[in-house]
Amino acid sequence: MQPQSSPAPAMSTVRVVRNLVVLLVALAFVAAACGSDDEEASNVATSECGTDSSFDEATEPVTDLSVAIVAPSASQDLAFTQSMVDAVAALGIEPQITDGTFQVEAAAEAIRGYADSGVDVVIAHGTQFGGSLAEIAPDFPETSFVWGTSSETQGLDNVFAYTPAADQGGYVMGTVAAAISESGTIGMVGPIDAGDAALYVDGFVAGAESAGANVNVSFTGSFGDVPLATEAATAHVGAGADVLTGTAQHVVGAINVASANDIPWFGTQANQESLAPELVVASQVYHWEVVLADIFDQVEAGTLGGEVYELTLENNGLVIEFNGCYELAEDVKNGALETIDGIIDGSISTGA
Repeated sequence: MQPQSSPAPAMSTVRVVRNLVVLLVALAFVAAACGSDDEEASNVATSECGTDSSFDEATEPVTDLSVAIVAPSASQDLAFTQSMVDAVAALGIEPQITDGTFQVEAAAEAIRGYADSGVDVVIAHGTQFGGSLAEIAPDFPETSFVWGTSSETQGLDNVFAYTPAADQGGYVMGTVAAAISESGTIGMVGPIDAGDAALYVDGFVAGAESAGANVNVSFTGSFGDVPLATEAATAHVGAGADVLTGTAQHVVGAINVASANDIPWFGTQANQESLAPELVVASQVYHWEVVLADIFDQVEAGTLGGEVYELTLENNGLVIEFNGCYELAEDVKNGALETIDGIIDGSISTGA
């Protein structure tokens, strides 16, 4: 059943409202910042201690398009799926959601079902859904499919693709992790060596190594196996890691290990402060609304796909959210801001 919404404004008004929403989201992060005077860009924020920096929902939808999300894990996973749910909400849209579809067959059924029911935009939020989408999208030429993370549309005119330059935020946080590590050894818990997970791992390792630290990387082979992530994080601690990080939906297991051992944690995809308020140093947060706004514009104008979008530090699709509860030395934070500037102006390469 499609969510009910108030009548949409005229097209020109929709676009004006959308632009205002994206601007207000960016300004909200600037206003939330409480760090150095250099912390002015909306790709950086610092939460007040005890209050996660979060997305604000728009007061009214920016489009009258019907939208559905199919995602592999829970809508409130504080990781990959939540990053998309929060982004759509930030545009004032109440989507239909099918989550927990780790089984590709279940995701394919949901994707086809939404298209068959006439949903305008179906977001297939999972790299692993690409094969299914290649079969489904041609059957529904009037439906726009939005798929990621991926850097190609599979040559389909009704598929938009999106990907985050996760190596950028990973590199920044790797330099910070190296600065606070006393042992010089950091543990990384990855899922499968693909997609944005691989980018984050590579960027973090490059950043940490540039600052003189060593990163031990392990891949569990799964995006959602919490026990495997717990086991991997425990092994890293046993090998001398005094800082931990990881990516994908299974990281709750690794964060629990960090908490049990009083070890700092660096997150990605969504803000993870609530899982370890005193130990999460920073999170790289994906702000998909930055690209979704343009995608919805294109769909309304009749273009249903054929373009790839990327989240970056420069376009504020990637935001480094520092945890106000974690006492990070000001010189370390300022160094992170300088690193961000270097990545944007091209003087620093993440190696990805």
